[in-house]
Amino acid sequence: MRVGVVGCGNVSSRYLANVAGDPAVTVVACADADPARARALGAAHAVPEVHPVDALLTHPDIDLVLNLTPPRAHAEVTLRALEHGKHVYTEKPLATTMADGHRIVEAARARSLQVGTAPDTFLGVGAQTCAALLADGAIGTPTSVNAAMMNAGPERFHPEPEFLYQEGAGPLFDIGPYYLTVLTELMGSVVRVGALGATARTERVVLAGPRAGSTFSVQTPTHINSVLEFASGAMGMLVTSFDVVATRTPHLEIHGTEGTIVAAQANSWGGPVLLRAAGSTDFVEVLPGPRDSDGFMGMGLVEMARAILAGQPALASATRGLHVLEVLTAIAAAARSGGGFTTIGSRLETPGRRDAGAVG
Repeated sequence: MRVGVVGCGNVSSRYLANVAGDPAVTVVACADADPARARALGAAHAVPEVHPVDALLTHPDIDLVLNLTPPRAHAEVTLRALEHGKHVYTEKPLATTMADGHRIVEAARARSLQVGTAPDTFLGVGAQTCAALLADGAIGTPTSVNAAMMNAGPERFHPEPEFLYQEGAGPLFDIGPYYLTVLTELMGSVVRVGALGATARTERVVLAGPRAGSTFSVQTPTHINSVLEFASGAMGMLVTSFDVVATRTPHLEIHGTEGTIVAAQANSWGGPVLLRAAGSTDFVEVLPGPRDSDGFMGMGLVEMARAILAGQPALASATRGLHVLEVLTAIAAAARSGGGFTTIGSRLETPGRRDAGAVG
């Protein structure tokens, strides 16, 4: 698959370095609203062509557009690429509104094209080891899950963190997709959510890069506590925060009638994965950690390209992304309103079960 990259910012170099040399994909062009940024990425990774965004989206030799634009531009770029007959793999989230998410799914279906969406960490050996344990009945019937992503915010390391504090971003939309994608892979569809949210500071300071010391405004909640109900009847709690200096809270715990699984953070492809069965006196390490070599940013793009070439649907699909987006937007709405529960209408079409490490 001949790939054109739109959006040459912070994560683009990681994608291009990781997929380089894979026989399923060849990056042939890149584009950015800032031409200098596109030229720099092209030079650094030997991308043959650098174009304006419009020219890349209409390029006859591009099969698949890798959409790495900021979240607010995801839907626009994806829809324009689909209009010109391109498959699309987009960074998360699929879109920032359900209306745009539905438009994307419908446009792809009407044109017999595929849309894939990050995150792809659910394909990694860590999440798939957990899936295998659940399938084997290692903890009996899953009853609840606790997930937590809490830190002091991306301005600690990101040179341009402002977009991560805009509407459609924040800890919920930035890191929440990782956790909800892994949780739905392991626990199935979410059917109901509730949430509370808060913003500790309305202004933040850039702490890294050439703009260190500059300030910017915060436009979205930065700490959200949410409650999830799954179709199976299991319950879950998810905390996403940019307001926590330090924590010892486990990233991910899955509890069942016969045991508990403790897993790595959901934005990791690897381990560790620990298991404690009923009657045991301690946790046993099932998968050592860290094992991020068993996955990489771009894993979903490669899997999607292989699926298209084989005439199969991608696992990191738009329908999966749409379900996660509905959960995200419902949590955000509940947090803004100060509580209450919302029913989730979409369902995952099929579980994305696969063998651990099958891609990479």
